[in-house]
Amino acid sequence: MRHTISALVQNKPGVLAALALSFQQHGINIRSISCAETEREDVSRMIICVEAQADDVRAITEEIQSKEFVLRMEDLSEQDLMDRELVMIKVRITKDTVSQILQIFEVFRANVIDMGNETISAELSAPQGKVAGLIRTLAPHGIQSLSRTGLIALSRGDA
Repeated sequence: MRHTISALVQNKPGVLAALALSFQQHGINIRSISCAETEREDVSRMIICVEAQADDVRAITEEIQSKEFVLRMEDLSEQDLMDRELVMIKVRITKDTVSQILQIFEVFRANVIDMGNETISAELSAPQGKVAGLIRTLAPHGIQSLSRTGLIALSRGDA
């Protein structure tokens, strides 16, 4: 089962590495990890996405919560959440395909950010399913390069 874990941590060197090592020691593969400062410069939010059994996730989150640099941790998978992922994608174009690719970008509400003679690049911030859909739709046209941020998430409402 996929789990989305949110951790508020102290913004200091070694925290990301220490958390990643804990997941490795439990044999849990991290599918994506995003980390950046919050509204406070000294606090970062990590969003860690893993595929693991609920018991394994409970065990690792209990262990990580005990570390002195972890301020708060929760498994957002058990909550109603808002999530987004950013993708930047560069696709091969020809005179015959450029209008079709621009239509695909329009349907997915992706923003064109660069255009060359042979490629066009766009960005999309959306739920993971929509990002995956854009990638699948553009694959037959020849994706030249792609960069994804990994998931970011917050719980909905006042929680």
